[in-house]
Amino acid sequence: MDLAFIITIFLVGFLGSYISGMVGIGGSIIKYPMLLYIPPFLGVASFSAHEVSGISAVQVFFATLGGVWAYRKGGYLNKTLIAYMGVSILVGSFIGGYESSSMSEDGINLVYGVLALTAAIMMFIPKKGIDDIKFEDVTFNKWLAAGLSLIVGVGAGIVGAAGAFLLVPIMLVVLKIPTKMTIASSLAITLISSIGSTVGKVTTGQVDYAPALIMVVASLIASPLGAASGKKMNTKLLQTILAVLILGTALKIWLDIL
Repeated sequence: MDLAFIITIFLVGFLGSYISGMVGIGGSIIKYPMLLYIPPFLGVASFSAHEVSGISAVQVFFATLGGVWAYRKGGYLNKTLIAYMGVSILVGSFIGGYESSSMSEDGINLVYGVLALTAAIMMFIPKKGIDDIKFEDVTFNKWLAAGLSLIVGVGAGIVGAAGAFLLVPIMLVVLKIPTKMTIASSLAITLISSIGSTVGKVTTGQVDYAPALIMVVASLIASPLGAASGKKMNTKLLQTILAVLILGTALKIWLDIL
């Protein structure tokens, strides 16, 4: 590893983790394409889709850990929602992470493209009135939440993500959870999910530990900073930032696939 390699990987991890803490995602929606395209563009490294998904899986665990710690006070975390969706997505992400070792790189990228496109479409569906609901008055269909998170977990485990980029629009659009509770709770669910995908990637030898360690350090610094910023931001602005990020990533992935 030379200095250019270390700086590049650190900056990718820092930027992705700051945004992940701010908008309630694990960061793979951003870091997956950044790791895939930026290092080879700069001539510092070149990672396969399997390596990128493995690095992302490990990094997401630490990025979400930092974000959850920052949101632990203030009633942002819905424990019932976290329990139902967390257990389901943990099972799904382990299955996806383990089975991904037998998939081709094009297959992994295709799964990522489908997930990102679905999330982008959902983010642009109007979400009226959800932020008028008081945190203590929030209700949702528990089994629908569990079933959807299981499906998300399988797909997310395949690409080394934790699935929050799809969980967030599901929680906003389908389950009608207020934006800031969605952001905080999705980070906690993503933390649980990342355990399954990380174990699946590690046990099948898909993790390059040197860049993963660099991104972990960046995550632990940046994710709490992003979460602190997210608490202060307007909810509509947070939704817009996430929608634009997901749409841009989906377009890039699909342009490469096609």
